[in-house]
Amino acid sequence: MSTALTFGSTTGMPIVIIGGGVIGSAIAYELTRQQPGCEVVVVERDPTYARASSALSASSIRQQFSTDINLQISAYGIGFLRDVGTLLACNGDVPGIGLHEGGYLYLATAAGEATLRDNHGLQLRHGADVALLDTAQLSERFPWLALQDVALGSLGLSGEGWFDGYLLLTALRKKAQSQGVRYIADEAVGFAMAASDGVQHVTAVQLQSGASLPCSHAVNAGGPWAAAIAGWAGIALPVVGKRRTVFHLSSPARLPRCPLLIDTSGIWLRPEGQGFIAGFAPPADQDEDFAPLEPEYHAFEEHVWPLLAERIPGFEALRMQGAWAGYYEMNTFDHNAIVGLSPACDNLVFANGFSGHGLQQCPAVGRGLAELMLTGGYQSLDLSPLSITRIAENRPLLEKNVI
Repeated sequence: MSTALTFGSTTGMPIVIIGGGVIGSAIAYELTRQQPGCEVVVVERDPTYARASSALSASSIRQQFSTDINLQISAYGIGFLRDVGTLLACNGDVPGIGLHEGGYLYLATAAGEATLRDNHGLQLRHGADVALLDTAQLSERFPWLALQDVALGSLGLSGEGWFDGYLLLTALRKKAQSQGVRYIADEAVGFAMAASDGVQHVTAVQLQSGASLPCSHAVNAGGPWAAAIAGWAGIALPVVGKRRTVFHLSSPARLPRCPLLIDTSGIWLRPEGQGFIAGFAPPADQDEDFAPLEPEYHAFEEHVWPLLAERIPGFEALRMQGAWAGYYEMNTFDHNAIVGLSPACDNLVFANGFSGHGLQQCPAVGRGLAELMLTGGYQSLDLSPLSITRIAENRPLLEKNVI
């Protein structure tokens, strides 16, 4: 484990977090929860969060992962989300995030059946409440599904569902501020650096306003723009912004007990209010980096609607009511988070590349990175499998369940 640097009353320097979204705010909250009086400054260039992934996400949590570390992170995450009202209560205000444990339903063709069964075995070993359903069981539980190409389904019975991500962000931010965290509306534009024995050290975070914030640690919580921040320290980070469109849909069809459905086509769908929301991942050759945040309206008529109507016959009358687009901060190396310190810089902390999982993984990552900075090591859950060193060593952490 890496050694923590002293800070606060000893050095007079705060921990500076670049990015005040859900990841940065979770880290700030945990630092000041674990060590009251810890000096933390969060630099956020857009306090309205108009383009922030935290505000534009479909905001869900699942246990159906295929790696030990992601399963452990999710197990902690659902407990945190269930107890948000207590954990993040602030000045008499008890926040709610509208958590609905409606479950995820993964559908697999014959070609994907073995993978679904392998994943299920690992999930059970971690205590996840997940059931495999054959086509007869699927038809009985969800009679509105067409199952002509389906061999098996995997359904989360508890611990999975969706919530309001913006409410989680605002609750984390308010709680962090109540614990002494200072948020600055400015843009980080660079680092002041020092070096010793070939290892870099961030001495200050430089702001667009001209100010310079000396720091004991700098935390990269820059979301889709994290690679530019890493570049200030000469570190290559394989993180880019990938546009994802969310469609708001209405239909006269009623889908009793509808979970968050992951279709064999890769399209996802879940209930939202009186209607539904849905999305998809574009083909790799069309998935450009930092595409303009304009919804791909054409994809609804050309791709999403035909496939959903094939899977759910009642959706022949499906209508799009609206759409929005946001960025996944995609780790192009292996689609898993990049968390912790780099050997190339002894006090630059990474919290990046969540690839669509940031909202559900922020509780465990915030807790773990606070432990790392305050004590020199992970105390509750070892997040080292997510270290940036796996990239330099070409050791991808392969997650089979990527949406």
